[in-house]
Amino acid sequence: MITVKTQEDFEDLVRDRNFEISSAITKSIIKNLKGKRKNVPILSIKVLEEQTIYDITLKRDDMLESLEKNLEIHVENEDYESCSKILSAINYLKDKK
Repeated sequence: MITVKTQEDFEDLVRDRNFEISSAITKSIIKNLKGKRKNVPILSIKVLEEQTIYDITLKRDDMLESLEKNLEIHVENEDYESCSKILSAINYLKDKK
């Protein structure tokens, strides 16, 4: 779970391509690659100001695009071990089509 003070803070993190969020997204996708759910749970965001927790999901059809976008963030952060896992997941999804 990622905790932020306001919803705007979370939006800023996403816009700034936050590595922690990217890691959570890619790990959740990889964990759920072989499942059958149409919507995959990705991460939970706790917004302190609203005292609310948002659960973010991703449509299975959007997994490939999400992995490709988040791969860029992992390359920028030189997280090459995760890059390898992400590339394997991308190839798995492309082969599955």
